[in-house]
Amino acid sequence: MIVLVVNCGSSSLKYQLVNMDNEEVMAKGLVEKITLPDAQLTHKWGDQKKEVVQPIPDHKVAVKLVLDILTDPEVGVIKSMDEIDAVGHRVVHGGEEFAASTLITDEVMKALEKCSAFAPLHNPPNIVGIKACEAIMPNVPQVAVFDTSFHQTMPAKLICTACLMNTMKTTEFVVTASTARAIAM
Repeated sequence: MIVLVVNCGSSSLKYQLVNMDNEEVMAKGLVEKITLPDAQLTHKWGDQKKEVVQPIPDHKVAVKLVLDILTDPEVGVIKSMDEIDAVGHRVVHGGEEFAASTLITDEVMKALEKCSAFAPLHNPPNIVGIKACEAIMPNVPQVAVFDTSFHQTMPAKLICTACLMNTMKTTEFVVTASTARAIAM
């Protein structure tokens, strides 16, 4: 199984393409300074590296650029996007609704949009990245892996030390392994 891991930040996109059969990182990279005229993609595979400097107006264009370089005849590591079996998205905040990696559906996307208020710099770019991958690879399963799922495993007394209990009710391999587990379900 080949998994593309995507981590869209406020002005960056990190990625890894991982062969889960042998846990090999086939390629990885970083798109920096998204929205600026001197945005940069750094793509690494094996012991090689390619850098591309060009305007990248948004995360949608960044995702397309990453997929293009992964399949590039000279520097890519796969022949086509059809080789990608799943995409795992690091999502910063899943609220109280998500305690584990989750296959992304329309209902999940609506819940993620509601959680954007909790992580306004990160969840909106995460959502754009998910939508961009879905548009380009509509038949590839997309999985959200939440930073906040770790906190769901903690006892309430540790989470709520500095807050009121009733307030809580109102308000690169970990991702791939979680994605593989979610796809297998």
